[in-house]
Amino acid sequence: MMGFSEETRQRAREVIARYPADRSRSALLPLLHLVQSEEGYVSPAGVEFCADMLGLNKAQVGAVATFYTMYKRRPTGDYLVSVCTNTMCNVLGGQQVYDTLSEHLGVGHDETTADGTITLEHAECLAACDYGPVMTVNYDFFDKVDPDSAVGVVDELRAGGRPMPTRGARLCTLKEMSLQLAGFADPREGAVADGPAGDSTLRGLRLAQQNGITVAGFDPNTPIATKDGGTAPAGSAKSAEAAGVAANKPASDAKPAGDNAGQRERSLKEAEK
Repeated sequence: MMGFSEETRQRAREVIARYPADRSRSALLPLLHLVQSEEGYVSPAGVEFCADMLGLNKAQVGAVATFYTMYKRRPTGDYLVSVCTNTMCNVLGGQQVYDTLSEHLGVGHDETTADGTITLEHAECLAACDYGPVMTVNYDFFDKVDPDSAVGVVDELRAGGRPMPTRGARLCTLKEMSLQLAGFADPREGAVADGPAGDSTLRGLRLAQQNGITVAGFDPNTPIATKDGGTAPAGSAKSAEAAGVAANKPASDAKPAGDNAGQRERSLKEAEK
């Protein structure tokens, strides 16, 4: 496990401690984000680090790291710029945005500028059709972009600035983002305190408020049962915890139906009669 700082190792131990001892492998996803927060990608050394920490082999870790696109397998820039080129955004000009950025930056898909600032990629869908064409910078949204506004964003990034996303918290680097995804708070003052929500996202809520529409029988003041048999006032931290516990019961360790060899043999014999 050479090459990783003691701080990263301590954080890895903190991540693993969040899970039951017999389910420590569940910590793999945040650990992969953690090593990416130090190196800027998941290197072979990062795979080995996660395997050693969790008692897994490197093939098991590598299989997960290559499945999810948020884990980068080669050095990535400070800012990952993703342009949606799927159907809706493409119709609205997404491909032109991508092509302009590619020419302007001198890089293609999954390539990084020489100064190490920007990695460009085209994305199949960024789940924001109502704001198309969209691009994200480290997964924070810049909505309804055009070639000129997109170039303005990357130029500001390369000049050392951090343009404000259209919605969401203030921009952070890929390493800072990866640390957050590993489960550690952003230490920057006010890091998540600013940033608007999108009008289209809130449209349904506002229409419901304007027309007095609520879920039938819904009472926001109804106490929520807690796991100790009592109740907690609606809206309290304890009630939120109780609701989370109720909605996220631990998965059963029982084998799936049909995984019992003896039962299968008996079933086959019965079917042959």
